[in-house]
Amino acid sequence: MVKSSPSATVSDGSQIFRISPLIRLTLLLLYLALMGPLPFLAKATDAAVSPTLLAIGIGLGGLGIFGALGQRVEVDSDGIRVAYPGWIRWLFRGGWYLPWRDAQALKPRSTGQGGIVYYFVGADQQAYLLPMRVAGFARLLSLVETYSNLDTQDIRPLAQPWMYFILLGFTLLLLLVDGWTIATALQMG
Repeated sequence: MVKSSPSATVSDGSQIFRISPLIRLTLLLLYLALMGPLPFLAKATDAAVSPTLLAIGIGLGGLGIFGALGQRVEVDSDGIRVAYPGWIRWLFRGGWYLPWRDAQALKPRSTGQGGIVYYFVGADQQAYLLPMRVAGFARLLSLVETYSNLDTQDIRPLAQPWMYFILLGFTLLLLLVDGWTIATALQMG
């Protein structure tokens, strides 16, 4: 039985965490806002690139982003797994799995933008990125601490929801401008 919540519990006792709907919506709309007008502008300006070819490429890129945003984290008493939908798994190397017995530490690393991300260090000394943009992140950390005995008290989400609300607001404004741009391009053509 799957219940509808930020984290779903499956009949085998594992819990599934998906990327936050706010983050998915915002990033998909941002991609649409940035790329949507390009085929119309290519046609209106007689660009060297075919508008049809451009639209196909943008559509394929959108499918890739949609697939990447379909990432999910599965946690049970044996380990943690990051997986992608089957239809896109070949592109993202299928994710990873780390048994709790092999999880030796959680190490912070700075990002190029000044944030901090955390990596599990496995027994093989490989680094496994802790997914930080999932709905129910606090619950995920609670499970990590319960099953692995690793301290998660200092770990905070990489981005706060208010940041995505601001980005969503600006994306919606950009979509309005896109509508005007597309209308103008169609009138020129």
